[in-house]
Amino acid sequence: MKSNRQMPMLPRGHLPVVQPDQGADKVRFPDMADLMARLRFSTSDGRIWLDDQRMLLVHAKALGSLRREMIEALGADVARGFLTRMGYHAGACDAQMARKVRPTTTLNDMFLVGPQMHCLEGIGLSEAVRLEFDVERGTHYGEFIWTSPVEDEEHARHFAIGTEPMCWMQIGYASGFSTEFMGRPVLYREVECQSMGQAACRIVGRTVEEWGDEAERDMHYLQAEAFADGLSVHGVGRHDEGALPVLPPQTVSEEDRLVGISPSFNSVCHMVKRVAPTHATVLFLGESGVGKDVFARTVHRLSPRCGKAFVALNCAALPEQLVESELFGAERGAYTGALQSRPGRFERADGGTLFLDEIGTLSATAQGKLLRALQEGEIERLGDTHIRRVDVRVIAATNVDLREEVRQGRFREDLFFRLNVFPIRIPPLRERREDIPLLMNHFLVKFTRRHQRTLSGFTQRAIDAMLSYDWPGNIRELENVIERGVILGTENRAIDAPQLFTSGEQLGERRFAVNREGKLVASNPAEFIRESDPDRDVDRVSRQISNLLVGEGDDSDRVSLDDIETMLLKKAVERAHGNLAAAARLLGITRPQMVYRLKSRGIAHE
Repeated sequence: MKSNRQMPMLPRGHLPVVQPDQGADKVRFPDMADLMARLRFSTSDGRIWLDDQRMLLVHAKALGSLRREMIEALGADVARGFLTRMGYHAGACDAQMARKVRPTTTLNDMFLVGPQMHCLEGIGLSEAVRLEFDVERGTHYGEFIWTSPVEDEEHARHFAIGTEPMCWMQIGYASGFSTEFMGRPVLYREVECQSMGQAACRIVGRTVEEWGDEAERDMHYLQAEAFADGLSVHGVGRHDEGALPVLPPQTVSEEDRLVGISPSFNSVCHMVKRVAPTHATVLFLGESGVGKDVFARTVHRLSPRCGKAFVALNCAALPEQLVESELFGAERGAYTGALQSRPGRFERADGGTLFLDEIGTLSATAQGKLLRALQEGEIERLGDTHIRRVDVRVIAATNVDLREEVRQGRFREDLFFRLNVFPIRIPPLRERREDIPLLMNHFLVKFTRRHQRTLSGFTQRAIDAMLSYDWPGNIRELENVIERGVILGTENRAIDAPQLFTSGEQLGERRFAVNREGKLVASNPAEFIRESDPDRDVDRVSRQISNLLVGEGDDSDRVSLDDIETMLLKKAVERAHGNLAAAARLLGITRPQMVYRLKSRGIAHE
């Protein structure tokens, strides 16, 4: 379907990516047989599978009824947030599948998995009006027209024509797919909608930076809570009526920002919001590096105690003989070197919050005194007989199983139950992979600013490597890897995988793809972090060409037609010393065709 509506203006210097033999207003979709082959119906156990993801076949009318009840019970704003985030997660899952189903195609065809899945999953029909993106430069512009959208059809059953777009799940899907694919936050907005009386729905997508403040209202639907950053890279939040006061974004440091959009991350945010206004003791559980200290500061910031002190103590960082004096203070002469009286952390946190990290390492003596302080609200300085009353909220954190520590006799059972009032488990990063692109962008912004570097983003190979890695060190490790990449990256270029993984990290996930001969081929993710050897690549392609033409050699190289064309393009540009017109003549194509092919494969050219 062609549209005669006026197209939104593209940023200066950007041209739409279209096939040379197509019209300037249409992008051709590849055959979707590869996607349909991934769909499986299992009658033996009642499951539907799309690749390795379980699916659900639902009546559209049932979805429409649920949608209506959500709007009437919760309000359109809340319902829109739930459904938008639901669509976002579906899009992120399909983007992960896109890399597996089309590993050897162009990035353009790989991206079009999203719109095609939109159709295959019964959401509606997509037509790409304009699509141009550059993963390495971090630019994205997409414009699509939707027809037969299920959300609009069901909305029309229950509500009249309105003034707001209603394709909430679909917008979330487009944003989630594009964000996962690009490795940086991308937001799609619906500028025309059938629910507003228009003939079709039209969406436009750009990176969040390119939208600027214009899309602030749309972005908050991707944030489960106002204090957490969803797609916003600047910490833009919203303030709900009747909610606790939230500090302005500029008063929250980069280290204290919560960044994520995954269901498990949102679940933790909901728990934090519920417990923050109370005085209950909170126990954060989770592996090292998941951000327990950041969540603890957030609880304090959202609590009535936010105007008082937040005092932190890492129990594992102090010698056993100093823990007691650090917690409760010491009088002059209490021990050798105590030249003056000194208040402990409990006194310094009076009226505020005391965060005890790695609490499982406390000695038995310190555990007993901590229990008394929690039960009675009273402390005694070391070397003193005077009892002091304190009003302190305790937040504790540990990366060990305290129940097991209790069974082994290393942790007091009564102290465990005193701390375990409101436990919150923070999932490891490998269980919230949807958050990785957001965290990548967050830390890229942070460290380019800190180190005064100018980097455009990440290569597709770097994004694949980041999403394949298991992150045993969690967010702390990811932060370190990004900082390393910022330091090693080439100015004004994208960060590549070998600049990120330089310390022997092992990418353990094995991916599988079907080659052109129909064989299942396993790819080693470690290839993501190896520097490319041009001579080796040329030899590999040459061997395969010889094998195909004259029957020499074997099939061990597994070179695709796309690999051969990519190598020809690179060698032509190299032989023409960067002159694209001359390189195009060597290959018998036009210069525009040459530019398109180079760009679609992410090959750098002047």
